[in-house]
Amino acid sequence: MHEVLERYRPIVDDWAAFTAAVERPLGKTVRVNTLKADVDRVRAAFEEAGVDAEPVDWNDRLLAVDTDSPGSTWPAFHGWIHTQEAVSTLPPIALDPAPGEVVWDACAAPGSKATQLAALMEDRGRLVANDRSMGRLSALRFNAERLGVTNAIVTNRDARNYSLSPLDVDAFDCALVDAPCSGEGTLRKNPAALDEWSESFLEDIAGVQTGILRRAIQATAPGGRVVYSTCTYAPEENEAVLDAVLDAEECRIVEQELPIETRPGVTAWEGQEFDPSIERAARVYPHLEDTGGFFLATLEVGG
Repeated sequence: MHEVLERYRPIVDDWAAFTAAVERPLGKTVRVNTLKADVDRVRAAFEEAGVDAEPVDWNDRLLAVDTDSPGSTWPAFHGWIHTQEAVSTLPPIALDPAPGEVVWDACAAPGSKATQLAALMEDRGRLVANDRSMGRLSALRFNAERLGVTNAIVTNRDARNYSLSPLDVDAFDCALVDAPCSGEGTLRKNPAALDEWSESFLEDIAGVQTGILRRAIQATAPGGRVVYSTCTYAPEENEAVLDAVLDAEECRIVEQELPIETRPGVTAWEGQEFDPSIERAARVYPHLEDTGGFFLATLEVGG
């Protein structure tokens, strides 16, 4: 097990189960793209190709597949599926955008969650998919076109000072901040994820995360929802970011209805105390549902 993770022993409830899960390779899952197909059609196509595809218990649009390259299959070519890690589907589920809303995905590339948002919106309304990396945006555009998304506007800006003026809207109805992070929760699929990990990086990236989340709250209409998520265990990138934003912006953390087992956000870390409401955030550990690691919280704008 990677030595970096030892720092989280005090906040993981079953350390033996956690470490055993981290050391197991992560299985492949695909999300059925409901803009083009349904689960039965996709499963039939996989069966014809000799690929076993079984529904995931907690998400009826996810299939666990027994191929290492689902992106090379006919369902992927036709845009019926998108290869997506299971926990990666949680932030759009938590945000739950409605058809017709104006939605901002602040860090959208390469497009897994953005295209899932579009499917939940039934390709109606307006989805503003932003990323500051021009290189990653090419993947987002390709995925949106392959999956038949037509309600997306792709922008290339730093989300920390994002301007709504060119969009001709006063505010977003809701926003997703799936922030750049240290990637600690991705070790099961990427064993080299933490090779360049450092505490100084945590400090630097937490500042970026805080800036993006603050701008998302400022740009969302009162009463609107903002989901903040990362694929890391670090409280510096998770609870500490939420705590800073609760102090700086008019918002509150609300209860989330998530379809999988989670653990609450922590309210203390290395001598620092956080707002008690941060317990409403969700920590996803690999041993709970045999997934990658994740963190997410839902905020309501307006205090």
